[in-house]
Amino acid sequence: MTEWQLSAIQLTSQPDPEQNFQQLEHYLALLPKAAQHLVVLPECFAVFGGADGVQQAFAEPLGQGELQARCAALAKQYQLYLVAGSMPTTSPDPRRFSASSLLFGPDGTLLADYQKLHLFDVKVSDATGNYQESATTLPGDKLTLSVQGSLKLGMTICYDVRFPGLMQALAAAGMNVLSVPSAFTRVTGAAHWHSLLRARAIENQCFVVAPGQTGVHANGRETFGHSLIINPWGDILADAGAAPGWISAAVDLADCQQLANKMPIKQHNRFNSELKP
Repeated sequence: MTEWQLSAIQLTSQPDPEQNFQQLEHYLALLPKAAQHLVVLPECFAVFGGADGVQQAFAEPLGQGELQARCAALAKQYQLYLVAGSMPTTSPDPRRFSASSLLFGPDGTLLADYQKLHLFDVKVSDATGNYQESATTLPGDKLTLSVQGSLKLGMTICYDVRFPGLMQALAAAGMNVLSVPSAFTRVTGAAHWHSLLRARAIENQCFVVAPGQTGVHANGRETFGHSLIINPWGDILADAGAAPGWISAAVDLADCQQLANKMPIKQHNRFNSELKP
């Protein structure tokens, strides 16, 4: 079957995981039921907006720990594929954690993991001003494409969306759905969020599911919201706006191949195969 329900949950996460999971469970219960359902959560959905070191305090070994167990239980309870947007997992560097996006299956099994490759070391004209993600986060070193029947899920996180080569590599491996759990700042989101995500869908002829954090968090950080679901033609199927909540769209993943048959971008691409510096 190529028919899937794609959903994104938009949160205003706080430093207390219990508060965030209560909000998450409320929205999961409201989602439409579907035989094949992918739900994507925002970046840092379980712990966000706290004092320095709060992420490190909640870091768990990959495949272990209370936060991951709760995600597995929710995937099993609601019988869906759940992308736990990102959560802190332990890394080889004791001073830094890994920002891991985790895919759980309907039986609660951890099916795939991805560690954020591109870290947000950026100056932004907002209340936070200077973001230095590399000070606390160890970047990943792998691509993750998870194949679950007709679903071929490419996993990324937030700032990764500005690096189209990553998505092109996933598309070359067969990706038809791109997950982009995010916590875009209000300033950068207003300027670039919709444009970047529509471009990634169009370039790679894939569906995009991009949940975001929204609103003002405990440490004063402001996030943009506007979680999106986009089709391979670049049409926005759903936009969550600025309030916490959820969006969902029923799609046919065969649309990706049908579009590629009409406009075979991969075969037409001379840049990677023919041109050399």
